[in-house]
Amino acid sequence: MKKLYVGNLPWSVDDNKLAELFSKYSSVTSATVLKDRETNRSRGFGFVELSDDEEAKKAIEEISGLDIDGRKLIVNEARPREDKKPGQF
Repeated sequence: MKKLYVGNLPWSVDDNKLAELFSKYSSVTSATVLKDRETNRSRGFGFVELSDDEEAKKAIEEISGLDIDGRKLIVNEARPREDKKPGQF
């Protein structure tokens, strides 16, 4: 399973549209557009988990740079989350 970062998303893209975009490349395990806690508005990026690593590589190549609603998508392999120390932002 491969987790991908998808950035520069237009506000119109929600979890379902994100999953739909990647579903033609591989089975989508999950698709999440991150939202602002206060406004519930998209933060402009999200994550997609695909079941097949090779198909994930093909999706990165073909979707990265794709223009959706005037915004070129940024797609790459997600990096592990860094743990923040207390008091760090």
